[in-house]
Amino acid sequence: MTTATSALQRVKSAWNIDHLPADLVADLRSDHAGETGAVWIYRGILMVSRDAAVREFAQRHMHTEQEHLARMCDLLPPLRRSILLLPWCAAGWLTGALPALFGPRAVFGTIAAVETFVDQHYQAQIDLLQGRPDHRALLDTLLTCQEDECHHRDEATSLSPGAPHWLLRAWCAVVGTGSVVAVHLARRL
Repeated sequence: MTTATSALQRVKSAWNIDHLPADLVADLRSDHAGETGAVWIYRGILMVSRDAAVREFAQRHMHTEQEHLARMCDLLPPLRRSILLLPWCAAGWLTGALPALFGPRAVFGTIAAVETFVDQHYQAQIDLLQGRPDHRALLDTLLTCQEDECHHRDEATSLSPGAPHWLLRAWCAVVGTGSVVAVHLARRL
């Protein structure tokens, strides 16, 4: 095989999505972008927070998000991923670092808000895959990721009991809106 042929085959495989349902490619692109952002949320928390419980939480959950990102990388070829990965990394880092400046309650409230959105985002895709046995492996991946994200949400919620104050509620609303906008952009770009 010539070098040129080999290079063309690598480019072709970087675009190939024949193994994916065509109606979910845009969602999977947003999943990949979202898992990238999630890893960076925890990196932001770890860079700023000095609270031992927050750091342990962030390290544990970052590991899970890295596993999710690896799964999305396996599913979605490089040339089908969002071209906005650098902004997703920056946005993720800020989404973790800013609340870490304000302490554990802000961190856990932020994670709960993000994961509430992610649960709904994955559920919409899971609903589309129900009854499609030819994509059972993808459905299982999404179900596993969703279960992990719900665990993150529930743990964060349990670590921050009581109603959040108005500033945290406002921040969480911004995070939720930002997540919606990010998904719309990542589906297209």
